[in-house]
Amino acid sequence: MGKRDDLIAKYAEDLRNKCGMQPDMSLLEKVTIGCGPAIYDADAATVAATQPGELETVKKNFLMKKLGLSDGPELMQAIDAVIDIYGRSERDKYRAVVYYMLTKHFGKEHIYG
Repeated sequence: MGKRDDLIAKYAEDLRNKCGMQPDMSLLEKVTIGCGPAIYDADAATVAATQPGELETVKKNFLMKKLGLSDGPELMQAIDAVIDIYGRSERDKYRAVVYYMLTKHFGKEHIYG
């Protein structure tokens, strides 16, 4: 297994143990690949949920650009809901896991075909 496979396994474990959901491994792999090289950078691999600027970036770059959603209060509400599910006290909220849960939340799995 390569480094990416190890990370995908770690993300799947977080989804199972911290988020209480059984991951769709095919979708998780595609979301992880979609994150690009960010998954290998310790800082970029996680979402700083306490920083409003970071959450705004998730909204603009992922929800609006990648998933094609229109701006509205429901986007930030969805991000907050995902952060709650992951656990606000959880130090490392992996970007791929957050993006996976947002993709599922909005029913946009087809974007990853």
